[in-house]
Amino acid sequence: MPIISVIIPAYNAEKTIKETIGSVLNQTVTDFEVLVINDGSTDGTLDVIAGIKDERLRVFSYPHAGVATTRNRGLAHAVGEYISFLDADDLWTPDKLEAQLNALQENPQAAVAYSWTDWIDELRQFLRAGGYITENGQVYEKLLVRDFIESGSNPLIRAEAFQSVGKFDESLEFSEDWDMWLRLAACYEFVAVPSAQILYRISPNSASFNVWKMEAGSLRVLEKAWAQITPSIQHRKREILGNRYKYLTCKAIEGNLERRRGLVAVRFFWQAILNDPAWLGRGKLMLIVFLKIGLAILLSPQQAQRIRTSLRKWFTKERPFQRQ
Repeated sequence: MPIISVIIPAYNAEKTIKETIGSVLNQTVTDFEVLVINDGSTDGTLDVIAGIKDERLRVFSYPHAGVATTRNRGLAHAVGEYISFLDADDLWTPDKLEAQLNALQENPQAAVAYSWTDWIDELRQFLRAGGYITENGQVYEKLLVRDFIESGSNPLIRAEAFQSVGKFDESLEFSEDWDMWLRLAACYEFVAVPSAQILYRISPNSASFNVWKMEAGSLRVLEKAWAQITPSIQHRKREILGNRYKYLTCKAIEGNLERRRGLVAVRFFWQAILNDPAWLGRGKLMLIVFLKIGLAILLSPQQAQRIRTSLRKWFTKERPFQRQ
């Protein structure tokens, strides 16, 4: 039996699934199974997977039901002692599983190991670094203040922990991963691997671009948390809500800019400032936020994209992202 089960939910992922699976098959640790859970794809996802020959790879197909249900279906098939999830458009560096497995084996009191994240674009070019936040031990309050795990493609989790906290909440269409990390943090310790090993792909077609549903999911998760938090955390509710709206503001102006996203970014920004006025003191960040919101609202998507591309070239000098 493999020591690790890697679960990949896949819905219409023909453009990225081969590279994603490849990033798992190329891991330095080899004792794992890869479970691709096809969530009712209508494109060539299954044809692409059929061209990958590896005995560790198994595919299961179901009617379309969303990512939470798909991850739970993967859990039902997993036999590994450790579980990790990987979205069908994200990537791992080759040492990701080995580093996280070592971290958990060296820290038997922890049930979750996580790494840092880098953001990449559709062509695998580096966009920006993640938060690079390192937290160990009891992390529930810090994780509630800010989701430093940053994606569903990150942690390695002891399989036995799911017996205690249950499955992903299938009533949540978005933020179901943050909800799961919080439930795990309420019961178990975490251990950090201080290395950028998760490559989170930004694509205009990804589910994370639906910031309206993301807001609704985030508020649902916080409602669940408010009902359980201790008095020692109650005083941080505005900070927690402010941080979530900061995140939503940045998501709304991420990728291709368009007017409706610019308008919702204004609302998200206002909620962030109402709950945390100190955010206005981030001068450079505020300049970028105001500029992107203005471009989205005032210009056509084509004009905004041309200016955005020019600015990106100026800031990054077109340095390609290379990770061995």
